[in-house]
Amino acid sequence: MTRESAAAPSLTPVFIRLKLSLLRNGLRQSTGRTLAYLASIAVGLLGAAGVAVGLIALRGNAHAGALAVLLTGILTLGWAVMPLFFPSGDETLDPTRLVMLPLRPRPLIVSLLVASLVGIGPVFTLALVTGSVIMLAHGTAAAVVGVPAVVLVVLVCVSLARAVATASVRLLTSRRGRDLAVLSGLFVAIGAQGVNIAAQKLGRPDGLSVLEPLGEVLRWVPPASAIGAVDDAGRGAYGRAAAGLALTALALALLLHWWQRTLTTLMTSPDSSTLQAVEKDSARGSGAGERGLARLLPGGRTGPVMLRTLRYAWRDPKSKMAWATALAIGLLVPIVSSVQGRGTIYTAFSASALLGMQMYNQFGQDTSAFWMVASTIATPRDAYEELRARALTLALVAVPYVTLVVIGTAAFIGPWSAFLEVYGLSLALLGTLLATGAVTSALFPYSIPSEGNKNVAPGQGAIAWFSLFGGFLVGVALCLPLLGLTIWLHVAGLHGLLWVLLPAGAVYGLGVAEAGLRVAAPRVAGRLPEILAAVSKG
Repeated sequence: MTRESAAAPSLTPVFIRLKLSLLRNGLRQSTGRTLAYLASIAVGLLGAAGVAVGLIALRGNAHAGALAVLLTGILTLGWAVMPLFFPSGDETLDPTRLVMLPLRPRPLIVSLLVASLVGIGPVFTLALVTGSVIMLAHGTAAAVVGVPAVVLVVLVCVSLARAVATASVRLLTSRRGRDLAVLSGLFVAIGAQGVNIAAQKLGRPDGLSVLEPLGEVLRWVPPASAIGAVDDAGRGAYGRAAAGLALTALALALLLHWWQRTLTTLMTSPDSSTLQAVEKDSARGSGAGERGLARLLPGGRTGPVMLRTLRYAWRDPKSKMAWATALAIGLLVPIVSSVQGRGTIYTAFSASALLGMQMYNQFGQDTSAFWMVASTIATPRDAYEELRARALTLALVAVPYVTLVVIGTAAFIGPWSAFLEVYGLSLALLGTLLATGAVTSALFPYSIPSEGNKNVAPGQGAIAWFSLFGGFLVGVALCLPLLGLTIWLHVAGLHGLLWVLLPAGAVYGLGVAEAGLRVAAPRVAGRLPEILAAVSKG
């Protein structure tokens, strides 16, 4: 047995070839995928080179150490959450595919770790860490410490991603995991706004000095502690440098141990999570909660349609992503503008705009299941009731949300004197977007693919752009009468009459929405075959 084990070939070359084969076979599926991957490689390499050169250019800056440890901490966080948001990005991240093979955990994690070093992410990490070390390495001692620091940081990042993916692989392959992956766009949008604010603050004179307090904390958090060790070695603090390297090495050992334990558990224990999830969903579905919700909704066709729309918004990943993104960004825009010092109460219009656009492409959101809805629409009256119920569902969420956003914006940005007019105009904008959304749903439907991250089926991009942006511009144009009234009251100095805009906006928005539903209803009833073909294309 010992001789056979000693003569057994190493798993590492096998896993490297496996990863390269998966990559090659994936690129063979289409020319577009090949070009996209090559473009991503080029962008990744250029980005890595730009980051490395930029960091090296800061060599000698008094606050370079704080910047380096902060960038390393952000990079590590990215590696930790990447498997949660992109579980299908690398098929080798799923160790359940190897359960039936006679593999031991310890050599398996070594092979997976080495194979994980093949890719754009590790190359970018290596470039950033190397640039940070060159930026901080002043003297022979710092250069000597920098070599193991680079190796340790890269290994910790990759090991962290692998350990997180292994620990949560059953979640990531479930429906809830796919929901989490689809919602990644929301976190990217929020993170982009955070980066924008941070970049503006750092762009001020001596902006890097604000990083010092955070840098002192992150200096002792692995693997940023390894980068801090290079800075300490350059300053002659050899004890602190040794402690920083030791912390990162200890973190790597603990990560590998955790990874090995979770991998062993995963490959030797039965998967009961799916059964438990089904039992929980069944218990939840058989409870009184849904019946209670159904009792609160109107009778006739309206109640079931509203309940179905709410369920889609909660259960369907694409619908959930659209709703969550609209709710988050609608609230984020006033906050970001306030933090940037350019805040105005009129940024509250973002809430009405983003929530109102959820009315667009209503039938495409049903995907191929729209045929069941189409089978219940025989007359324009049926189509009107269907559209009205969907609009009521959207208003059920949008009106309270818009109210809270306008109140919050008036309270934190001000002035309160503009609250009534902004609230009235927001309700009017919401109503016009409900109207144009109903009409464009009838005239310009398009398919939303159920799988993947695409929101428009191939060949329907022009229809989607025309529906969304064309309909939005028409909705804004329909608000011009109220906008003209607002401007006239300001120019004429009749500020005491601005309160009129609140009831006028509410009534105007309701009237335009009702008119839009009545215009769209006969077109839906008359174009059912075309709509069904368009939304089922994906």
